[in-house]
Amino acid sequence: MNILFLQFLLQVIFLTIVFLHISKKNFDAIWAYGIQSFAITILLLNSFFETGNISLLFVALLVLIVKVVLAPRFFARLIKKNELIFSVSTYLNIPITLIVIVLLCAIAFSGIFEPLTSIISSNQGLLSLALSTMFLSLFLIINRKSALSQIVGILSLENSIVAFAIFAGLEQSLSLQIGILFDISVWLIIATVFMSMMYTHFGSLDVTDMKKLKD
Repeated sequence: MNILFLQFLLQVIFLTIVFLHISKKNFDAIWAYGIQSFAITILLLNSFFETGNISLLFVALLVLIVKVVLAPRFFARLIKKNELIFSVSTYLNIPITLIVIVLLCAIAFSGIFEPLTSIISSNQGLLSLALSTMFLSLFLIINRKSALSQIVGILSLENSIVAFAIFAGLEQSLSLQIGILFDISVWLIIATVFMSMMYTHFGSLDVTDMKKLKD
């Protein structure tokens, strides 16, 4: 595929993570994650077309099924079951959150991580952007108070790592990818049960409500 199109896909992943930071609706969050995972699927398909490695095609299909179809359906059912329309707030307000996002991107593009982002010199800009998505996903996990948003942040971090690996030319082992997808599938089921129990007990998915357990 054209390098500009691959860059566009990475930008889509980046923008979906930024959107997750400012979104207030849970349905918007799961749609953003679905779009992000679909972009990862296309990147994996591109790797298959370039290398001819049939295992990459299998992995891409698994990603499509698990991340694009099953994961959003799990979350959508959870939202409908518990009538969760809006997510809870962040620890930092939107202006400060955006400032932190800019700072994290500046750090990712700085010379500090140049030894890492220059693994493939022709993809240095793309690798820096992929590194930014990793930082922003970590920040999403820390900054959000909603358990659902934190879980989406963890899944986004995994997508960001996959994107970085693709542009860094790292080998996508079939057994490793299948293991990761299996872990995600099991983890999604456990997380769904946990969030359902949390909502039943506390009436919300705001993790700050769990401070009551200290009493």
